[in-house]
Amino acid sequence: MAISAVMVKELRERTGLGMMDCKKALVEADGDMDKAIEELRQKSSLKAAKKAGRTAANGLLGVKVAEDGTRMAMVEVNIETDFAAKNEKFIAFVSKVAQTLFDHGDMAAVSESLNAERETLVQEIGENMTIRRGQVVESAEGALSYYMHGDQRRGAIVQLTAKSDEVGRDLAMHVVAINPMVVKSEDVSADVLDKEREIYLSQAQDSGKPEEIVAKMVEGRVKKYLAEVSLLDQPFVKDGNTKVGALVKQANTDVVQFVRYEVGEGIEVEESDFAAEVAAQLAVSE
Repeated sequence: MAISAVMVKELRERTGLGMMDCKKALVEADGDMDKAIEELRQKSSLKAAKKAGRTAANGLLGVKVAEDGTRMAMVEVNIETDFAAKNEKFIAFVSKVAQTLFDHGDMAAVSESLNAERETLVQEIGENMTIRRGQVVESAEGALSYYMHGDQRRGAIVQLTAKSDEVGRDLAMHVVAINPMVVKSEDVSADVLDKEREIYLSQAQDSGKPEEIVAKMVEGRVKKYLAEVSLLDQPFVKDGNTKVGALVKQANTDVVQFVRYEVGEGIEVEESDFAAEVAAQLAVSE
């Protein structure tokens, strides 16, 4: 069967893949559009599987916000390089992931429903992609605010007890910039505190001071640590003379929770020696 330009154009529009791939698929399927689509999907899955072992630590965050401010969703979608993260189709896919999570609220369902589209993009862009994580935050009072850094690599959602748009946005910006661990000091887990005390104790004992002095030094450092990692105890990023706790009190509200994402945080990236790789390839070719 002769393959027309119109058929190739239709297949490209339906799959998003390149012209030559679409033409080849139509030839192999003898012009059967559905069969060509199925073959392209299978090839997309195969290529995606081959790339699945490659580390994807770049990417973008996406956010979707309800018009009345009662619901927000934030997601992280990863890709291998910063260059590929600027691809328009990847950017659109990140937005679609955020919208899908906003609509359904279940990351497992989101990943499953968008996996075929993800695999197609892996084939088209040529890099591994992962839908890494996402979270939906809801507030019947509409007391939600968010801040997204300009590069879309760091973002935060803050939930307050009472709506205050200006304070909420300022706090979300603060969370992105300063990266607190918890809302208040009592939220820090006992395990974390035990590890910190162990470190401080070892350091203090090296000073050779009496045990009672060492104990005071350790507790002093623990107190300082709690102030550094607890949002309400931190100096406000826009005014170092004001604590965040005082800021929210002045606004007659309080912080319920915050969600902070940063692209690639916690992902181990294997360091490569580019010069050594080139030398090794040259040695093999000789």
